[in-house]
Amino acid sequence: MKKFFFLTLSVLLVAAPQLEARKSLKVMSYNIRMGIAKDEDNSWPYRRSGTIAMLEKEAPDVFGLQEAYKFQQDFITENLPQYKAVGVGRDDGSEKGEHMSILYNSEKVELLEWGTYWLSETPDEPSFGWDAACRRTATWARMKLIKGGKEFFYVNTHLDHKGREARRRGLAMVLQRIGAMNPKGIPMVLTGDFNVSPDDDCLIDLNQVMQDARFVARTSDKSATFHGWGKTNKVIDYIYFSGFHHCDRYRVVNERYVGVPYLSDHYPITAVLLF
Repeated sequence: MKKFFFLTLSVLLVAAPQLEARKSLKVMSYNIRMGIAKDEDNSWPYRRSGTIAMLEKEAPDVFGLQEAYKFQQDFITENLPQYKAVGVGRDDGSEKGEHMSILYNSEKVELLEWGTYWLSETPDEPSFGWDAACRRTATWARMKLIKGGKEFFYVNTHLDHKGREARRRGLAMVLQRIGAMNPKGIPMVLTGDFNVSPDDDCLIDLNQVMQDARFVARTSDKSATFHGWGKTNKVIDYIYFSGFHHCDRYRVVNERYVGVPYLSDHYPITAVLLF
């Protein structure tokens, strides 16, 4: 009897990490800094090897990119072929301009459907919204874990850096669409560069329906997310969620990788969510 007990315990201990892995989702939000910017020693050709090294180490299951040009997105998927990407260029609905893309590890996550809309009065076509300085979009995807079959939604966006009304109304549109696409309340993730601090009025309604991983994770990190090449310290990047059991870990990824001092003018942020 005692032998049977210890054998059963051993099996459970071995199986536990595998079962836990099936019930967890590691997500990342990463403003990659547009690859056409003339940032001298911080320009994309000097940073791209660090991005690959960071993604290899962090190994997110799903992540949202902001400011990515297609050649940056392609560089990631060519060097890390397990990742597939969905998203369109905000300027033409195809390849032109910045992409608010969602990338996922196709060995762990299955894509079920996806789309992109513009944060504007004409959301189904490339357009500027309200007082925005730039065209802004949100990309959404319905996905499921290959092991275990857990289904979830993922939304990735980038709010305007100048237009206060565009931020407010743009985020309101994201929230309205989240509610409409998910009447059953399955787990939902929202990532992005919101261009506001955590105490901004823009986030009041969002905080009523989703949780900020930074504040509710069992293990968290209070570091800044935007550093402007080491010149400032602000929190403007977010991972929000709903429908998950809890957030186990939240972290700001601020290490050096392969000698690259900065992967972007933003630090990537990660969260581990448990179903």
